[in-house]
Amino acid sequence: MLERIREDINSVLERDPAARSRLEILLCYPGLWAVWIHRISHVLWRSQMRLPARLLSQIGRFFTGVDIHPGALLGRRLFIDHATGVVIGETAIVGSDVTMYQGVTLGGTGKGHGKRHPTVCDGVFIGNNANVLGNITVGENSRVGAGSVVLSDVPPNSTVVGVPAHIIYRNGQRVLITDPHDVKDPLSDALIALSARVEELEERLGGHAQPVEPFAAEEAEREAYRVELERLRIYVSMGEGI
Repeated sequence: MLERIREDINSVLERDPAARSRLEILLCYPGLWAVWIHRISHVLWRSQMRLPARLLSQIGRFFTGVDIHPGALLGRRLFIDHATGVVIGETAIVGSDVTMYQGVTLGGTGKGHGKRHPTVCDGVFIGNNANVLGNITVGENSRVGAGSVVLSDVPPNSTVVGVPAHIIYRNGQRVLITDPHDVKDPLSDALIALSARVEELEERLGGHAQPVEPFAAEEAEREAYRVELERLRIYVSMGEGI
């Protein structure tokens, strides 16, 4: 147990540039306290002492602001930075070397039984206020952007952002979205319909519509104003250079 505590403290020292000493981490990091309390409550839960396990988890929630169900499985070196508002559901599985920020939720999407919470694999980073919902898997070494809502599986070595989340990087390469369906946004259908309408209008115009110079009207007005100023320059001495 002491070895695991030492390992947790060292992992925070490596990942958090604000950490100045091991003593500071031990005394001032409630995210670590929550993980340590969960280890005890999880043992009670596995020993069929369900009520004491839940009571201990609620005590931990009161002091740390982190709500981890005793049934959740947490890997090694989990770092919950800033801690407040983190929720980890009963059937969630979190791998090793995972980093979470405040407000993260590993939750369910309904009242069904069985595995209903996410599986977060090793080395995953989850930004603040992100929601990972349902029985999905976030692959190894992936990153979830702050404020994202993840509703489907994330491949390993990927970066996802948005509501709902979509992949923008995979294996270090930028992923360009060419099909609005890939965004999975509620407005995707509207964008698709608008795009189809534009294509239809272009075909009706013969496909030879000339591109419009952006801000052409504004530039013409500015040029006319310059000409008028030049014409009046001999009569007006004040305001030159405007």
